[in-house]
Amino acid sequence: MEMSQIRYVLAAAQTLNFTRAALQCNISQPALTKGIKTLELALGAPVFHREGKRILLSDFGRSMLPHLQHIVDETEATQLLAQNMRLLHKAPIRLGVMSTVGHVRLARFLGQFENSYAGIELSVTEAPVAELKAQLQDGALDVAVLNPLDGLGETFHAHPLYTERYIVIFPPEHRLGHLNAVKLTDLSGEPYVDRLACELRESVMAVCAEKQVALYARFRSDREDWVQAMVLARIGFAFMPEYSVSLPGLLQRPLVDPVVQRSIALITVPGRPHSPAVAAFVRAAKSFAWPG
Repeated sequence: MEMSQIRYVLAAAQTLNFTRAALQCNISQPALTKGIKTLELALGAPVFHREGKRILLSDFGRSMLPHLQHIVDETEATQLLAQNMRLLHKAPIRLGVMSTVGHVRLARFLGQFENSYAGIELSVTEAPVAELKAQLQDGALDVAVLNPLDGLGETFHAHPLYTERYIVIFPPEHRLGHLNAVKLTDLSGEPYVDRLACELRESVMAVCAEKQVALYARFRSDREDWVQAMVLARIGFAFMPEYSVSLPGLLQRPLVDPVVQRSIALITVPGRPHSPAVAAFVRAAKSFAWPG
C-alpha cells in the first residue's frame, strides 16, 4: 500500500469521479484506476462500486476513509517535523483565543493535538474579539477561537466548535444556592461582580433593564480569574459561560428566563494558504469531541 494510492482513493472519494480525481492528482486516469485497484487488492475488498462512469463508495470503503485520511495527516505532520529539524527552525502555529474562553477544555484539545503531532510548536495570544479579528486579517495570527457573535461576513470563515450556556455563580452558602435554576428576576438587588470582558455584557444589561432587574456592581474586572475569586470571596454573584468556571467551591446554577448561550468557533481567513502544521491543527480542531 503506497501513499500515492491512498491519495488516489481520497481524491476519488471526494469527487466520486475517476476523471476529476485524476486531474486533481495530476496523473492520467488509467494510472489512477490502476493504483486504486492495487490498493483494493491489498485491502482485500473493493473501496468503490463501479456503475459505468459512475462510482460510489462501498460500505467497506466508507469505513476505511477515516483511517486512510489519518495516514495522510500523520505523514504530512512527520514530513513537517523532519523539514523543521533539517532547517533548525520551527515556525509555531499562531493561535488567538478570546479572553473569555474557558482554558481548561481548550487545554484538553491542545494537549491531544500535541500528543498526535509531537514537535509542532504553538503560540497562544489572548485578546478581545476586535483585536483577534484585526490580527487575523493582518496575518499576525493563523487561526483564532472566539464567539463570532452575529457573523463575521466574507472576511473570515467560522467553523462551530461548541455551544455553551451562561450560568450564575455564587459563593458558598449564598441565599439563592438552594435553587436548581435561577431566573434573572431572582437576582434583582443582589450584589454583583461585573465581567467587563464579556462579549455579551451589553446584551445581558439590556435584558436586565427591560425586565427592571437592578444590579449593583460591587466589583468590576476584565479578568476572568479576578471575577471568580471575588465571587468566591462573597463580594457578589456573576454571570459566566459554563465552561469558563475554573475555581473549585463556586456554586453554579443555570440561568433561565431568559436562557443565554453563546457559540465558540474556529476562525480562519478564506483563501489564505495554510502551512502543513496549521492545516493539521484545523483538521484536529474540527474532529475533536468538544463539550456540549
